[in-house]
Amino acid sequence: MAALGRLPGRDGAAAMRAINAAVLNPVFLGMFVGTGLACAALVVGVAVTGGSALPVLGAALYLAGVLGVTAAVNVPLNDALAAGAVDWDRYRARWTRWNHVRTLAGTAGLVLLLLG
Repeated sequence: MAALGRLPGRDGAAAMRAINAAVLNPVFLGMFVGTGLACAALVVGVAVTGGSALPVLGAALYLAGVLGVTAAVNVPLNDALAAGAVDWDRYRARWTRWNHVRTLAGTAGLVLLLLG
């Protein structure tokens, strides 16, 4: 986002709209949603068989902090940007802040999954 922030507002917004359109493809969506499904299956598996809480916490971080934030914050922001209903600077600041949350949640979730 730092590079897009250096562009004039109209150009930064256009580039982000192009990125958002390009990411909607079967490979990305399959990996993104597939990881969520694997995390949900892991939670069920640990609930049934018992085991360490670390993988459950890791899966929960991914589900809430990555998928949840994406659905609740980033996708609506992207939709507003596509509709021209949001100021680029406000969009960029809010999207970046929540993307950092997703990054931290995903990283912490991975560490917990590896430790479990």
